Parts: sequence; C-alpha cells; structure tokens
Amino acid sequence: MTSETSRAGDLLVRIGAVVFVVGAVATLVTIAPLFLGSDPLPTAAYLVSMAMGVGFAIAGAGVLRSIAEQRRRARASAPR
Repeated sequence: MTSETSRAGDLLVRIGAVVFVVGAVATLVTIAPLFLGSDPLPTAAYLVSMAMGVGFAIAGAGVLRSIAEQRRRARASAPR
C-alpha cells in the first residue's frame, strides 16, 4: 500500500477500467461463435459488449475531473 492520497477522478478511472475489461471480455465471447461456426449468442450478450465503450467514457470522465482539479490547485497556488 502506498502513502499517496487518492485524487479527484481516481475512482472513476478505476471503475471505468473494470467496466471496460468486462465489455472487452464480453466482446471476445460474442465474436467467438462467429469464428467457431456455432449459433450466435442472444441479444443480451451483444448489449453487455457495449460496456466497453461505456467504461472508456467513465474513465475519460475521471481523467477530465482529475485535470480540472489540478488546474484549480495550480490557479489557487499561483501568485497574483
């Protein structure tokens, strides 16, 4: 465990990464029947694969939040 404090947006980035990985695995599982010649999966499997894009958007929001917080801190500490 590190002594580094968590910053604004860190939690969103972590959640986004987990959702992205779930979507990536679902995408691989959804595409596999196409290569194996078996029956396609139900529509729900295709909907879960959309989590990849949602995770990417959540992580991006976390990065933007972190950037905004760093800019606020820089402005507050800058001499006037």
